[in-house]
Amino acid sequence: MTDSFPPMRGLMPAPFTPMTADGALNLRAVERQAEHFIDNRLRGVFVGGSSGEGVSLSVGERQELAQRWVEVARGTSLCVVVHVGHLALPDAKALARHAGTIGADAIASIAPFYFRPETVEDLLAYLREVAAEAPGAPFYYYDLPAFSRVTLSTVEVLERGRQFVPSLAGVKYTNPDQVQEQRLIALEDGRFDILHGTDETLLAGWSYGARGAVGSTYNMIPGVYQELIAAFEAGDLEAAARQQRRSVAFIDALVGRSYLAAAKATMTLLGVDVGPPRAPIPPLSGRAVGALRDDLERLGFALPG
Repeated sequence: MTDSFPPMRGLMPAPFTPMTADGALNLRAVERQAEHFIDNRLRGVFVGGSSGEGVSLSVGERQELAQRWVEVARGTSLCVVVHVGHLALPDAKALARHAGTIGADAIASIAPFYFRPETVEDLLAYLREVAAEAPGAPFYYYDLPAFSRVTLSTVEVLERGRQFVPSLAGVKYTNPDQVQEQRLIALEDGRFDILHGTDETLLAGWSYGARGAVGSTYNMIPGVYQELIAAFEAGDLEAAARQQRRSVAFIDALVGRSYLAAAKATMTLLGVDVGPPRAPIPPLSGRAVGALRDDLERLGFALPG
């Protein structure tokens, strides 16, 4: 971890961006989301990432969303990390500058994923310009190769990153390379904050030494992961693995449909109405929502109503 910024600990959901039926932002719903997270003892929020449909929002919408989260979280136990990555560097800089101005606790950026950086130097040059717009905020590289198709060494990004990005705090690591994750956690005696970003492998990340995580399904089934961590810390690896398998089964039920549409429908079933996804992703039909409820209840996930 950096000398200036404390590490982030615990589970942080990546909140779904609430929308109206016609696809507009529904910022009034953010307060209900925050209440849900606080009631479930969650650590903070990662706003405007993949689960938040950040790339489907305009710059203005992303700024409005970030500002609302900072306002709602102020004075609570939630910290707010704002994703500011954008294909256009001027827009990424504007998002970072705005996040710093409104008092976000940290910012993060994915690599550009249309015209992609071909070297670590190219990537760090881009990240340097983004992070410089909010120098007082810890900066996290959002490593998501499944979407960005950027497969540069994340270890090298951190090893060389401080020369480019003084505020570099760590990585939101949504990368399937678990060998690299172990190297990142051990790098410079744990100097950097490695936020585990794959819900289905939280137990593995925790066993490697990760102590902070960002995930989509922490919105919906935080208790499963909290029980997993508690079992791990008690030395009951069998019980921890059982909870991890429950998480995988839950995710499989959503992925078997359209993940984001199913996840937002599940939140509504849980009493936190976040509306539909934005086009081009269609919402689930009423019949599909009923079938989803049945499948989740068969898996042992009780839903209200």
